[in-house]
Amino acid sequence: MSDPTRTYLDFERPIAELENKIEELERFSKSEGGVSTDEEVDKLRGKSATLLKNTYSNLTAWQKTQVARHPARPQFKHFRETLIEGFAELRGDRCFGDDRALIGGVGRFRGRPVMVIGHEKGHDTQTRLEHNFGMARPEGYRKAVRLMDMADRFGLPVLSFVDTAGAYPGVGAEERGQAEAIARSTQKCLSLGVPMITLITGEGGSGGAVAIAAANAVLMMEHAIYSVISPEGCASILWRDSARAKDAAAAMKITAQDLLELKIIDGIADEPVGGAHRHHKAAINAAADQISSFLTRFEVMNSDQLRAQRKARFLNIGRSLLEA
Repeated sequence: MSDPTRTYLDFERPIAELENKIEELERFSKSEGGVSTDEEVDKLRGKSATLLKNTYSNLTAWQKTQVARHPARPQFKHFRETLIEGFAELRGDRCFGDDRALIGGVGRFRGRPVMVIGHEKGHDTQTRLEHNFGMARPEGYRKAVRLMDMADRFGLPVLSFVDTAGAYPGVGAEERGQAEAIARSTQKCLSLGVPMITLITGEGGSGGAVAIAAANAVLMMEHAIYSVISPEGCASILWRDSARAKDAAAAMKITAQDLLELKIIDGIADEPVGGAHRHHKAAINAAADQISSFLTRFEVMNSDQLRAQRKARFLNIGRSLLEA
């Protein structure tokens, strides 16, 4: 099986050529009778590192969209395994079934007991089908409401990890009340009497993201995106041409940097050079530091103060956009 971290994006072709050349030289050097190529390899490594840094410091909105969707990008599974000790998964919405696109449970984050909820996309064909590519159905959002109710009852801060192209748009989901489930999940977020911190790790798409992201603080990974519709969907509506997704991505202001400037999000977690998919642990730990900082800030507030802060936060988004 090929290594997904070696899946190069279109704009990474020059980097791919250099890294492939390095591998060829190393194989030649190790072969029987091969001459040392250390000096040449070191030069190429330096050139590759410089090119990688320059490339990732000047990404367009569309290129960031590609990075946010990279198949090897860390998912909820990786964040949970790295950050949450003693995780115990809680399944089912007590109404219809258990949606595997949204995973949740209790555990400890840096010693604090917390409730954790996150989208899981899957990492191969089997797990992607199992988790429905991270697109939750109504039972997923009703499970999220159930878990947030439990967190409220026991005084557990809620950490949510968003990575979805959007809620599942299938007929069955609509028949079971998809819009109502999303609305109730969003309402529950806003009414929580405990701190809630959201991290958008990859894609934050439409109501499927907002349903578990109406938090006291919304953070984004450096190369994540957050939007009301995908660039392809926007292009199809505005220009009736999905090929203009690049134009849509630029116009929509979907990057973490744009959204921080617009005061829609509260912070950005830096990613290692080359993106989180190249260095999972470093990216996850950097995000954890941001989460911990905001959690400390909100832990001293009582329930009324948390609700008031959350209400003011979202009302201020509208005011900020009118002023922009």
